[in-house]
Amino acid sequence: MLNEFAAIWRKKPADNFTDKDFESIGLELKTHINSIFGRSLSIREVDSGSDNAAEIELVNLGSPYYDIERFGVSFVASPRHADVMVITGAVTHNMEIAVRKTYEAMPAPRLVVAVGDDACDGGIWKNTYAVNGGADKVIPVDVKIPGNPPTPREIMLGLLVLMKELRKKQVK
Repeated sequence: MLNEFAAIWRKKPADNFTDKDFESIGLELKTHINSIFGRSLSIREVDSGSDNAAEIELVNLGSPYYDIERFGVSFVASPRHADVMVITGAVTHNMEIAVRKTYEAMPAPRLVVAVGDDACDGGIWKNTYAVNGGADKVIPVDVKIPGNPPTPREIMLGLLVLMKELRKKQVK
């Protein structure tokens, strides 16, 4: 019985990155967001049939540990207020209309990020009867962040890739 309690209180292994790494990614992201939007980046998250693994990591980004809002990224409740739609989960047949309506309700330019293996290509539900597949089968996707689930750091790096692509288009 003591072994079980010892396993609970045992120090967890460190993650692969330091807080300084996350901080530098966030500051670079904030610089790009400010130059493109001149304000914060608003994200609308849509769960199109996931197992909630990616959602947990997205919620972690808003926790005091990661505090993504300090870098100018916030989550909003309405697609009409969103700059980016983050979609998680393989798009089920039942959620296809909701995903399309959410996408259409967003102001232009409509930016979409698929988070997690399920949203990228259907994941373990790929080619099954209940799903259409990844998000790109229903709406255009700008960036795919694979992983099951991707870590908060990988999600931040995916947002950074999106901002860099937008800046390249802005310069041209």
